[in-house]
Amino acid sequence: MFVLATTDPCADGEQVCNTALDWTGNDTAAQVADVLIGAPLAIAGLVLLGLVIRWVLHKLVDRLVARAEEGVLPNRMGGRFNRQRQATTEGSLARDVNTSTRRVQRAKTMGDLLKSIITGILVAMFGTMVLSELGVNIAPIIASAGIIGLALGFGAQSLVKDFLSGIFMIVEDQYGVGDVVDVGEATGTIEAVSLRVTRLRDLNGTVWYVPNGEIMRVGNMSQNWSRAVIDVSVGYGEDLVRVQRVLSEIAHDLWDDEDFRGLVIEEPEVTGVEMLAADSVNLRVLIKTLPNEQWGIARAMRQRIKARFDHEGIEIPFAQRVIWHRDEKKAAEESDSPT
Repeated sequence: MFVLATTDPCADGEQVCNTALDWTGNDTAAQVADVLIGAPLAIAGLVLLGLVIRWVLHKLVDRLVARAEEGVLPNRMGGRFNRQRQATTEGSLARDVNTSTRRVQRAKTMGDLLKSIITGILVAMFGTMVLSELGVNIAPIIASAGIIGLALGFGAQSLVKDFLSGIFMIVEDQYGVGDVVDVGEATGTIEAVSLRVTRLRDLNGTVWYVPNGEIMRVGNMSQNWSRAVIDVSVGYGEDLVRVQRVLSEIAHDLWDDEDFRGLVIEEPEVTGVEMLAADSVNLRVLIKTLPNEQWGIARAMRQRIKARFDHEGIEIPFAQRVIWHRDEKKAAEESDSPT
């Protein structure tokens, strides 16, 4: 006597097939119901789940972009800022508008890039799951993706590092086109910023291409505001109280000068004696300025100090050397003569 072995037409987890089999008791009807209802329903569920996840992640990116558009540093210059000078010249206002526009554009670019990356990853993940629902063997696809990802991971480590560093630099608004920065290997004005490399030009006109992954620290000399630091040397014989008073008058005249109105954002400060050097006493003047204006204002301030010190008779010390001239013949005669 032979017993025919029966096989279950529905696999584990196929709820539509099992339900149809219970209702009809027909294997063919159960399989047809699974093909016509079960697979499309599972695919629709995967697509809907992918769209929901994409929407949530895009909302998070939008919030991140909104924070990046506002900038990391505050817009206010501090409590000592003279608010009457906040309504500055048209040039300074235009500079502020350009800086804000640049930050917004970079933030939106970064947001679009992140959204594209998120969409690509989700399409790859849920596309593979849909193929699995259609009965396609996805094991070779997953294995191939793993091998390709491993090869790219080993072969493009520096490239990935550059891209990740570039993403964070743009999001955090560490610097932008037109900023004067010190990136360690080079110091100069930023001409272009991409996800992989930063291009800047130094004072000599040399263009530097610095990979973002190689930048360990950034010193931005022109973000929000700058400061001119002027060290003035005078002789030890000068009256330091008088010298500080003269420096304060020069600084106040610069503050009141119409040519510098809007460029100097706080009244300059004479901090006093900074160092007692071997041949001079050094005093310091601090001037808070708009970004990238500190060098020109420092040159103008030094020129005014030189002219005023000459007028006041204040000595600016310079290197001096005493030379003793010896007559060898006379010295020999003196050594031979009896004492």
